[in-house]
Amino acid sequence: MSERGTGHAAVDTVIFDLGGVLIDWNPRYLYRQLFDDEQAMELFLAEVCNSPWNEQQDAGRPWDEAIRLCSEEFPEHAALIAAYRTRWDEMLRGPLHDSLAILHELRARGMRLYALTNWSQETFPLAFERYPFLQVFEGIVVSGAERMIKPDPAIFHVLLNRYGVQAERAVFIDDAPRNVAAAAKLGMHALHFRDAATLRAELVALGLLDAASSEVREHG
Repeated sequence: MSERGTGHAAVDTVIFDLGGVLIDWNPRYLYRQLFDDEQAMELFLAEVCNSPWNEQQDAGRPWDEAIRLCSEEFPEHAALIAAYRTRWDEMLRGPLHDSLAILHELRARGMRLYALTNWSQETFPLAFERYPFLQVFEGIVVSGAERMIKPDPAIFHVLLNRYGVQAERAVFIDDAPRNVAAAAKLGMHALHFRDAATLRAELVALGLLDAASSEVREHG
């Protein structure tokens, strides 16, 4: 059975998005150091180095090409554009610890754990080196290496086929609604990540976590 309410016992796999769910990444952490004016910074991130531009690197475009093309279009911002790559690691903060606790609890309960992330193949190794917890995953599918990004169903199929995961036995967690919708269409238990407390409650409802686990952790 694969209904959400009655078939949750069949779930054996949890697939995590990374940025915004387990890892605190935000270009503002860098650009607040480079701008004195918050409004000017937001305008730069909306019109120059914006999300659609960054997503092309997530889809496999080389960073050298991305920086060159953007600098040709906005030559007055060339130094700021170059910083997006040369100082990229300054956009990373620590892991999101409440979410990370959930990951480790799922591992302790024997769940198969995978990650499916929209991330440049050039910068992902920096994150993998910085965050040892990423080694917990049995496999990580990185969009830049596959040259396709969520919510394209094809990248979900890459993970399912590569690791022998059955969609109806998998929970998928992502902070982007469009990616959650794509996973749901493939038959996964798709959860929109808002915060760790909400995620924990949803996983408890699916029978994947013990409702008392947080109290046990807090009180030893």
